[in-house]
Amino acid sequence: MIEWIISPGLTGFRDAEAWMEARVAAVIAGQANECIWLVEHPPLYTAGTSAKSADLTDPDRFDVFATKRGGQYTYHGPGQRVAYIILDVGARGRDVRRFVEQLEAWVIATLSQFNVTGEIREGRVGVWVTRPERSGIIPGQPAEDKIAAIGIRLRKWISFHGISINVEPDLDHFKGIVPCGITDHGVTSLVDLGLPITMDDVDIALRSSFADVFGEVPEIA
Repeated sequence: MIEWIISPGLTGFRDAEAWMEARVAAVIAGQANECIWLVEHPPLYTAGTSAKSADLTDPDRFDVFATKRGGQYTYHGPGQRVAYIILDVGARGRDVRRFVEQLEAWVIATLSQFNVTGEIREGRVGVWVTRPERSGIIPGQPAEDKIAAIGIRLRKWISFHGISINVEPDLDHFKGIVPCGITDHGVTSLVDLGLPITMDDVDIALRSSFADVFGEVPEIA
């Protein structure tokens, strides 16, 4: 059984890490179920294993946490839905690339419920949306903004860390870093796209889309 857990309020990042570490250990030991854990964090930056110090452009703005997930710098904060994904990838074929593709498909399917077209771009991590109303870096091409980030880690084939979707965060907070090392594209959110979407709306869409992509319905804890 996959448990579906939603924590109210804001969860400290180190508290979340400790919870994930304990849960992963319990899953490995056969003492706990897999789970999807939905949280919001206070404003903070995290550095993945590929983070470059030059990409932290305002180190004094918010707390900065080194983490062992893949990827570079990212921002978490209020108005952003973070889904921590503790699943047995070993029992699902031991194909890490396919698992990441499933996570991308999950985000894209969730966004599609709000008539937002999320896309993957070669060489860029995360999920992107095209902004036809804005000019991009390349002349004659529309702008593309990032709406969701993905970064995972595996321990004995159990995944942790996960995805984040920008629902209504303060987009100015992203200016203290180079998000995921990408300098020539922007960041957006569902509300920035003109959609009056709530966190509850996103949570409902995430759960139904998870079943569509993974073929399993998480049980509400």
